[in-house]
Amino acid sequence: MRIATWNVNSINARLDNVLAWFKAAEPDVACLQEIKCVDEKFPTEAFESLGYNVAVHGQKSYNGVAMLSKYPLEDVRRGLPGGEGDDHARYIEAVIGAPNPVRVGGIYLPNGNPIGTEKFAYKLAWMERLRRHASDLLILEEAFVLCGDYNVIATPADCDNPASWVDDALFQPESQAAFAGLKWLGLTDAHEAVGSDPHAYTFWDYQAGAWQRNHGIRIDVALLSPQAADRLTASEVHRDVRALEKPSDHVPLVVTLKD
Repeated sequence: MRIATWNVNSINARLDNVLAWFKAAEPDVACLQEIKCVDEKFPTEAFESLGYNVAVHGQKSYNGVAMLSKYPLEDVRRGLPGGEGDDHARYIEAVIGAPNPVRVGGIYLPNGNPIGTEKFAYKLAWMERLRRHASDLLILEEAFVLCGDYNVIATPADCDNPASWVDDALFQPESQAAFAGLKWLGLTDAHEAVGSDPHAYTFWDYQAGAWQRNHGIRIDVALLSPQAADRLTASEVHRDVRALEKPSDHVPLVVTLKD
């Protein structure tokens, strides 16, 4: 099973690119972030025509996540537990009804900038909610993948120029510690597990020629439960998508689990 995650930075603005990639890559499951539309405006029919079942947790103009699957989507959850009053559309989860099922969570973690503000506090609180939810999922002893845009530069090796990120919420010790806390639960970073290039970046800013100079960061991640990690065979960054006309500033990450 090939499971993809991609922050598309507005699904309707980049639909041609996204559909072209889906036709070429043919993921079995895909989690999309920053779709930036309400549920009714998501191009569901375009993906259904490619054979995907669709679940959307949208929000007007901001945020928004979706999950697409060639298998049935079961036990769909929209929103991360523990967020009473939180109206940000940042999390979607479902059991993929394949012969060997996998639970998949799609994540758009808060950016948190600027540090020292309520936005940074919200980021850390959201990460603690995610940690608690992941802990609850581990009790089920099932294969699950929590993938998406984590908005955390976990280590200096995950960015081209660490000095340029020292004042950014993505690179703060608190953010890194919260991300490490997720892994300490017993989750596996697919990218690290398969020995991929530590500089396999997934995001390049639109400014200052970041793409042309490869001033990238790795913030799109798939974390796997032990049962899913036992099935992991590959983790690939589809870097070439960033070179397309009108690209997202992120590229897809695809992990493969054996059946």
